Amino acid sequence: MAPLSSLLQLALATLALGGACRVQEPYDVIIVGGGPSGLGALSGLARVRRKVLLIDSAEYRNAQTRHMHDVLGFDGVTPAYFRWAARKQISHYDTVSWTNGTVEKIVPASGDPSFPLFTVTTCGSNRHGVRTKKTHHHLARRIVLATGLRDLLPATPGIAENWARGEYWCPWCDGHEHADQPLGLVGPLTAIPGMVRETQTLNNRDVVAFVNGTDTPQGRLDTTAAEGGDARWMEYLRRVDVRVDNRVIASVERLADGADPRADPSLPNVPEYDRFRVHFTEGEPVDRAALMVSFGKEQRSDLGERLGVALYGGQMYTNAGMLTNVPGVYAVGDANLDNSTNVPHAVWSGKRAAVDLHVDLERERERKLLAGNVNRREAELDPRSVWTLMNGEPGDVLYAGDFDK
Repeated sequence: MAPLSSLLQLALATLALGGACRVQEPYDVIIVGGGPSGLGALSGLARVRRKVLLIDSAEYRNAQTRHMHDVLGFDGVTPAYFRWAARKQISHYDTVSWTNGTVEKIVPASGDPSFPLFTVTTCGSNRHGVRTKKTHHHLARRIVLATGLRDLLPATPGIAENWARGEYWCPWCDGHEHADQPLGLVGPLTAIPGMVRETQTLNNRDVVAFVNGTDTPQGRLDTTAAEGGDARWMEYLRRVDVRVDNRVIASVERLADGADPRADPSLPNVPEYDRFRVHFTEGEPVDRAALMVSFGKEQRSDLGERLGVALYGGQMYTNAGMLTNVPGVYAVGDANLDNSTNVPHAVWSGKRAAVDLHVDLERERERKLLAGNVNRREAELDPRSVWTLMNGEPGDVLYAGDFDK
């Protein structure tokens, strides 16, 4: 293996000569994820002329959703249009850029948490999210994880196939389009009282709760516990005429697609008339116009966990400025711990992180200036990061193996 000192000398010589193969100047920030939270962070950082790269794998939690709602100025647009419009505006700021790709790993490179630096390794992808073989390495002083969540859909036939099209989990996002239609609530008994409260102003005449075998003595005790010890939830469901069906769901069959290609796309809200038939392991099926569901979720990416970010309840812990417990690493949007999972919140959290880290970067620069550290490049590039940047890929002429010091 080539001696480490040789690579260090090569890196410094390249910098001194200003050659074509120069070591990349670190980005101020690399944002991982191109959904609303990542775009919110990108916009905020563009406004203060930070050098930023956004890396987008083209995997979005709301990708299958027909239209976005409850987003001021964008009520009723498709998620793809929202992202396109945001990027079009942000493209006017020349200090930020984005690329399609998947981040494979993020490695701390400075050795000093007071002056964070990270090596980010990406695998390229096309605009459809299909990965390519070529890898790239980037340096960044700060990381924003806008990696989102993944809904854990059960294997029940018809659930995944109809997801986000008449089958939804957020009444603010999709409920108004199915107002006053026969509604099915799908989830454990513990979730039903809360789901009923959220939907009573939209659907209060024909509501059935499909609890999939969870209406048991223990299930009722658990529901009472979830209601803070108040057992009157059963009386509440009776008074609002919500029927509980405890049969096990075998499949969900779509009878009609509620999307209307003739609908005026400029309108914020157009009724959707889906129809589903819920089949059970026994007895007759039940038809519903829409299904509101309560399923689990998980981190879409394990990048945060591999970096050492603390997870609570499966979500990344952050402070008020969206900073995680790992210096220099921020988490925004659905993936963090504040439990607000919607587009306006995602955009806001990205902006909140942008403000916090922008000031933190200047505080870091201030410390260096006051310490008289003018040779910032030498301080920032530790041996591991230089090795990664100069070493190339397996098969390259200059490839010298993994860093093993």
